[in-house]
Amino acid sequence: MTTPPTKGEGEEREGPVIRDKRRIDPQTGAVREPAAQPQAPGAPGGAAPGGATPGGGTAPAADGEAAALKTQLAERTADLQRLKAEYDNYRKRVERDRVAVREQALANVLNELLPVLDDIGRARDHDELVGGFKSVGEALEAVTGKLGLERYGAKGEPFDPTVHEALMHGYSADVTETSVTDVLQPGYRIGERVLRPARVAVAEPDPSAAPSQSGNGGEKMPSDKEIYAGLLKYSQCMR
Repeated sequence: MTTPPTKGEGEEREGPVIRDKRRIDPQTGAVREPAAQPQAPGAPGGAAPGGATPGGGTAPAADGEAAALKTQLAERTADLQRLKAEYDNYRKRVERDRVAVREQALANVLNELLPVLDDIGRARDHDELVGGFKSVGEALEAVTGKLGLERYGAKGEPFDPTVHEALMHGYSADVTETSVTDVLQPGYRIGERVLRPARVAVAEPDPSAAPSQSGNGGEKMPSDKEIYAGLLKYSQCMR
């Protein structure tokens, strides 16, 4: 009859197994050296399978894999850069279209108000802008001014075909270049955008006017008769 094995013989002990992995020895306070770990065959630093040493036949395969990873990284980076450029262009185009739509809508509204502003201007020219009509007119002009509407066109300014529309034409000796002599209807613009050109009367320098004789500082040259009379008078004084 066999006796049962005693505890600890032929069987594993039951209960938790505690391993002290502290880097500092609690007894001495010294730094413990890490225990050497057994290396599996084929692991870095270990013996390669079949007797292959590190840096042997497996090194070219690792280099090729690294090159392939670099190529993929470069391709993904190029894709991201291209996608970002497309998004930036799209965002700029949307912002530009938004500004253009806003300006067009504002121009359409102000175009409808131009006849009202013309009536207010004519009433002011005839001293009829009084009372409540004056308050309303000035308030409307102030609001349109805040929106960027600018009135232009004045007598005496040079004629510019890009912002003026000539309805009358004439000649005048009082001008040295083609100029506005009368404003028949003022023009309006928003910034550089012309909503309505100024309708004006223009005058050019009179081509029939005698050119001034500028050989003597712009003074009239004396005639031969006047020169002879002056010499005769001078000779008489010298006698």
